[in-house]
Amino acid sequence: MSEPKNDKMWGGRFERGPDANFYEFERSWRFDRRLLPYELALDRAWARGLQAARLLTADECAQIVAALDSIENRGRTDPSWLDESNVEDVHHFVEVALIAAIGPTGAKLHTGRSRNEMVATEFRMFVKDAARSMCEALVALNESVAIQAESHLGLPMPGMTHLQHAQPILLSHWLLAHAEGFLRDTERLQLAAARADVCPLGSGALAGSAFPIDRNALAREMGFASITANSLDAVSDREFALEYLFALSVVATHLSRLSEDLILFASAEFGYAILPDEFSTGSSLMPQKKNPDAWELIRGKSGRIVGALVSLLVTIKGLPSSYQRDLQEDKEPLFSAHDEALAMVRVAAGALRATKFNEAKLRAAAANPALLATEAADYLVEHGVPFREAHEIVGRVIREAEKRAKPITELPLEVLQRHSKVFDADFYSAVTLDAAIRRKSVPGGTSLEAVRAALEKLQARLGLRVAAR
Repeated sequence: MSEPKNDKMWGGRFERGPDANFYEFERSWRFDRRLLPYELALDRAWARGLQAARLLTADECAQIVAALDSIENRGRTDPSWLDESNVEDVHHFVEVALIAAIGPTGAKLHTGRSRNEMVATEFRMFVKDAARSMCEALVALNESVAIQAESHLGLPMPGMTHLQHAQPILLSHWLLAHAEGFLRDTERLQLAAARADVCPLGSGALAGSAFPIDRNALAREMGFASITANSLDAVSDREFALEYLFALSVVATHLSRLSEDLILFASAEFGYAILPDEFSTGSSLMPQKKNPDAWELIRGKSGRIVGALVSLLVTIKGLPSSYQRDLQEDKEPLFSAHDEALAMVRVAAGALRATKFNEAKLRAAAANPALLATEAADYLVEHGVPFREAHEIVGRVIREAEKRAKPITELPLEVLQRHSKVFDADFYSAVTLDAAIRRKSVPGGTSLEAVRAALEKLQARLGLRVAAR
């Protein structure tokens, strides 16, 4: 009985081909075929690099590049060709197709290079493009925030700490708080992309290329800002992937927090937000239900993004120097996390833009005099009372009001003055919803002027038109 043929890229050392079960276990074509466009771009650059190093003739280089173009075109127009391929990985796929197309000349392309450096380079190229897509999606999400904030300028709501009503704020202030997180996410993604913008090509398997390849020229052709400094580090470094996954994890965390707010706000107990039909679902049993499934799914999927980060951290934490096959496990979690996070951001942008807010309910909740306790303390401070003493006085006033089943703004002046002679008739005009919001006029505060300024800064960063007001 003849031995199975070993026609893999590494097959010369072996007498027998791989066990069928092991081959299916170790092959990565199922998921790394996603890197095919980057593989082909790398191959074109490498062919030109080999020509510059006089390892390929001009005719051979042109023949290889033309064949690579044909492979790209067929891969784009004939998906079944990719689906039916039984190759080991994306590198094997292109090499097999190239040799089939142009014969021995195609076999020259792998001169002086290793799959270790190739996959590290292509993965970095993917992360750079992925980060760009995520940044664009976050811009669209912040455009939804800006549109809602501009539409509801001046609309008050109760601000909360510990999920308890605390002080009145503007709804636009709450919206812009979420925008700040997404702006920081964009910065983190850009930093992750910059970390990936270093080209390992020319590092060989671990020791560097034995041929006079111009690494800087290769990097420039493939759009990299610079080259890696150490070949041993270059083939095994996956910090750029970790940083991208960390950035995605924070994006997911911010999305989850926004989701939690809107899930609560859409509940009957709050009634602040009205869910859009096109981003909600119903119940198979209860006809009256409108469920915040878009936000619940975003909140739920955030765990998968964080899980991908942890997965890669655990994979690489114990690896020795240089490339190890464990690193094949870097791509699936990152690909999955990127796809999920991108979908989450896009759904969030659409759902937020389509959400309606119950202005009457928000105004009524914000008008609760209990939210003005801090304003009462500030009133005393402005009349010379030390804040700690003012805090104590207002606490006693609140207890008095609770016993009388009245808000502090309706207590008679003589009752207030039993607790402090500083209280006077101007107290009642100082402790109002409008006054409470107006007083928070510092940059970053919740006054209308401060919020309008923050919104205009966001619109400027997003390139949006600032509406005349």
